[in-house]
Amino acid sequence: MTLEQAHQQLLLVLLSIYDKSEAVNIANIATEHITGFVSTDRILHKNSLLTTEQENKFKKITKELATEKPIQYVLNETWFYNMKFFVNEQVLIPRSETEELIELVKINNAETPSIIDIGTGSGCIAISLKSKFPHATITALDKSKEALQVAQLNAKKLNTSINFIQNDFLDESSWGSFQKFDVIVSNPPYVKQSEDVLMKKNVLDFEPHLALFVPDNDSLIFYKKIALFSQNHLQENGKIYLEINESLGQVTKQLFQQFGYHVSIIKDLQGKERFIVCNNP
Repeated sequence: MTLEQAHQQLLLVLLSIYDKSEAVNIANIATEHITGFVSTDRILHKNSLLTTEQENKFKKITKELATEKPIQYVLNETWFYNMKFFVNEQVLIPRSETEELIELVKINNAETPSIIDIGTGSGCIAISLKSKFPHATITALDKSKEALQVAQLNAKKLNTSINFIQNDFLDESSWGSFQKFDVIVSNPPYVKQSEDVLMKKNVLDFEPHLALFVPDNDSLIFYKKIALFSQNHLQENGKIYLEINESLGQVTKQLFQQFGYHVSIIKDLQGKERFIVCNNP
């Protein structure tokens, strides 16, 4: 089988699931992963015969992608903030919007600023912030032992020093051992359970619901806890940076205003209300 034949067979399967642009993108990622050829190289080598190993990889990957399993889980990798992260079904796939959250974070003039990442998942936020602020001390929490194992693997692969802690953040009795931080950052679960009807099969069937969903009757539960936590664990001139549900921007803002913060809602590149930044008055 030639490279072009294998690529077209994969693309045909993907076109039955995704729109054309997404199908082409996924096919290109998979083909580059198997052969090492980017799109331009693939054109030059389209008549090259695949090795038996490459053919088998195409078959395996095509079979998995046909179930609508995300390409990131199929390949166990994704790019985030110009770094390659390992991912599996124990952690959310990092999104481009969260890269925008990283860009928002600013550090005051502390010599060794302290940052806490609540609900670290793959570790993408904590590790990216360590890359952006090498002098910072970063603590990262997650309830899931399996997610922390992924985060620790990524920190090791990317040569970053992060203090990872298994912690059920919703349990306020677990907060006593934490210091005060210059920055609190989080991309917590914020999708209302009723919104699952709006989500695609490749998200619902494969990504961890623990990291996605909150009850409809308490959709701000993580933000309430973060606001409470910040009362004793945010430095006087510290800041809070949070990713939010685009439909709950105003109520999330009001929540933090009730705790005395100056709050700004910031839109993402798609024009959706995606982040809030909180400052002490």
